[in-house]
Amino acid sequence: MSGFVAYIRVSTDKQGRSGLGIEAQREALARFADAEGLQLIAEHIEVETGKGADALDRRPVLAQAIAEARKAKVPVVVAKLCRLSRDVAFIAGLMASRVSFIVTELGKDADPFMLHIYAALAEKERAMISERTKAALVVKKAQGAKLGNPNLQAAQAKGAAANIGRADAYASLVLPTIHAIQASGVTTLRDIAETLNAKGVATMRGGKWYASTVANVLARAA
Repeated sequence: MSGFVAYIRVSTDKQGRSGLGIEAQREALARFADAEGLQLIAEHIEVETGKGADALDRRPVLAQAIAEARKAKVPVVVAKLCRLSRDVAFIAGLMASRVSFIVTELGKDADPFMLHIYAALAEKERAMISERTKAALVVKKAQGAKLGNPNLQAAQAKGAAANIGRADAYASLVLPTIHAIQASGVTTLRDIAETLNAKGVATMRGGKWYASTVANVLARAA
């Protein structure tokens, strides 16, 4: 019986605490494993958004799942493509990780080309929904409707300020280590990231360092 690594993702803390979505994904994976004769090796659950060019940097659990699957020479299995991403560039990056990905709703025979096609369709659908939403808001605003929730906006602003404060504090803590690495002759962002990972220094979110993460810390310090 072949093995696989399961990856489950919910995109909000509320969903993560309540289990909303997690059990549905877990059940889909279990049904797929039974039907295909696959044995679960490990399950990784992540509560994180999938948006942004640095999405993988902000999803350390996915990186762990990929590393474990690569070591065991087994695929990473997800219930739906959106649990990986709806972003074509992100999917393309995953395909270059030398690990096979299986999406249960697409079947085990869906090759990387098909995953790219489905990701492109999902990305287009997301863009169309966004445009329709923006158009509807423009109409409502023109009709005199007050848009947005003041309390929600205040809470979001407070949360954003708190995140900035934590990021600044962490940058000040890790900056001396980065400067020491630079002083030793390691100067490129990629090499600095690899040195930090080798030293066991985690990012603010507990994940691995990448060139973009180092650049963000240096820019924040500047």
